[in-house]
Amino acid sequence: MPDIRHTPKAPTRARTLAAGEGIDAHRHDEHQIIYAGSGVVAVTTDAGTWFAPGTRALWVPAGTVHAHRAHGTLDLHLVGLPAEDNPLGLDAPTVLGVGPLLRELILAYTRSPEDTSAERGRLRAVLRDQLRACPQAPVHLPAPGDPRLAAVCALVHDHPEDPRTLAALGAATGVGERTLSRLFRSELGMTFPQWRTQSRLFHALRMLADGLPVTSVAHRCGWASTSAFIDVFRRAFGYTPGTHNRRG
Repeated sequence: MPDIRHTPKAPTRARTLAAGEGIDAHRHDEHQIIYAGSGVVAVTTDAGTWFAPGTRALWVPAGTVHAHRAHGTLDLHLVGLPAEDNPLGLDAPTVLGVGPLLRELILAYTRSPEDTSAERGRLRAVLRDQLRACPQAPVHLPAPGDPRLAAVCALVHDHPEDPRTLAALGAATGVGERTLSRLFRSELGMTFPQWRTQSRLFHALRMLADGLPVTSVAHRCGWASTSAFIDVFRRAFGYTPGTHNRRG
């Protein structure tokens, strides 16, 4: 990522980003929690892209170079924590499950970042307790390094409706199915179907945030039926795609 900004302190604040608006690559000397009160936030590092709707937050460790992108109108909430304050003990970007209580704590804590009252201190303590207990909930699209794998991943990600098998995609790029299957597991830590599902879910979140109907999203993202899409989406995020834009 070129032209990386260095902002030592990770800000705690709330701000709104318009659909398609972004925050360029930067890093902090502190940890940061990134949460979308509405819309979807995509956060990209050199290891890939993490994406988070309202049931997820992203933990970004101190020193991690990252960039943000808004899908739909994004109600962005940021919580900074000192480098020595790591209630999760995590040293890599991680997607976390956000329940109703943690959501309200994040919204309240970012509402008045200049507040130094004792009440706000107690709010912070409860937020940290909830963070420590929240589950990891991966929604990650890892980036391939091998150029053979990158070519196939680009075809899949650029055309989520494409139903071709790994063998057919390999034939189109001149790489054997067995080689590609091995690369998916060794480089990305998942199978080809798993990676394609993550890619399709990424596109689905973006399209839903932009207001497309569920049926259209299912078709454009390659699901055989709307009901199949709804089932996969619900298992991934804990709610149905039809309620996506009503959350918040």
